[in-house]
Amino acid sequence: MHAKQLCGKRTILSGGVDADMDLREIRKRLDELERLHLSSLAVLSCDAVREKQEERLETGHRLWFSVDADRILHSLAYTRYVDKTQVFSLIPNDHLTHRVLHVQLVSKIARTIGRFLRLNLDLIEAIALGHDIGHPPFGHDGEMYLSELCENHGLPPFIHSIQGVHFLRNVEKKGRGCNLSLQVLDGILCHDGETHCQYMSPERGKNFGTLQQEIEKKYSDPSENLVPMTLEGCVVRMTDVIAYIGRDIEDAVRLNLITRDQIPVHCRNVLGTTNGTIVYRLVEDLIEFSLDQDRIGFSSRISDALAELKAFNMENIYKNPKIKTESVKIKRLYGLMYEEFLEDLADGRKESMIFRDFLDGMDEKYLNRHTHAEIVRDFMAGMTDAYFLRTGRAMLVPRWLPSRF
Repeated sequence: MHAKQLCGKRTILSGGVDADMDLREIRKRLDELERLHLSSLAVLSCDAVREKQEERLETGHRLWFSVDADRILHSLAYTRYVDKTQVFSLIPNDHLTHRVLHVQLVSKIARTIGRFLRLNLDLIEAIALGHDIGHPPFGHDGEMYLSELCENHGLPPFIHSIQGVHFLRNVEKKGRGCNLSLQVLDGILCHDGETHCQYMSPERGKNFGTLQQEIEKKYSDPSENLVPMTLEGCVVRMTDVIAYIGRDIEDAVRLNLITRDQIPVHCRNVLGTTNGTIVYRLVEDLIEFSLDQDRIGFSSRISDALAELKAFNMENIYKNPKIKTESVKIKRLYGLMYEEFLEDLADGRKESMIFRDFLDGMDEKYLNRHTHAEIVRDFMAGMTDAYFLRTGRAMLVPRWLPSRF
């Protein structure tokens, strides 16, 4: 059956939409098109599961995972991607990758893969746009510093995937949350791009209770390998690596940290030496290996080369001392801010940034459900790199007093 037949005399393709057609009727047709054209292994938009029912979603015209993508795109946390470190911090080079570009690359590449595999592109986009929202300032180094502070104050370790779910579920919209679909939150929680595996199959049948259980499991053992409940979530998880592995090499070459001939010979032969070639070969292999299968992954040959390339990047780029020269200062600033904001909360200093820029207008439910240590964690995790540095400067550098008091 063709889309034109589905709509009878009114078509939603190529000829526009009749003025008298109700938008909700078009939405029903779009739901039906998903049933007809998506893989039987894909998640249909009408199967999205939310914690709270919303009548306007039930009766509205938009597909449900498209709503999730829009809510993430318009969130304050997404806006702050623009000044979050991906790998390289404090380097005045406009061509280096920041978190916002990485997220856009993941979204684009993952939707390309999803189109070939006939998966739900709206769900893929929503997971991709939200997958790194929990990252604190200064990337994985910042995550390590903040995690240490959290544990010193009786909290679980800081894990950016959990924090991303927490932001979207409990902090956005002044503590009311975005009420996103379970499938989206699950994809964000399970997106761990650092853990290498050749392929994965979705662990279906989860619910919001399972989501909370997996959060607790990850807190207890940060190395726990959580697997998404959808093929779409598996695509985003694999694409996370595809999007950063070659791009980080390009940035490192641009900064003269490495040269292309340092890349292991096996990796060069199998994957190439430029980001474009690396992405192309990884995507092509993933699609061929995953087509019409209830799994997402790579052939063993490509997977082995990718694992070797990740190890190369870790030793030669991510651990390179040349990009760690300011780490001691950043760590000290993390500690100073955490303690100062705790004191501000305890003493009720309303002029503090944590009151003015974070807690002003916050829903009572958020305030009642979170300790001071958790509130400080949430505030600092949401900072951009620039805001973090401005805050540190304000705490450490005396200001000129007005000539007249």
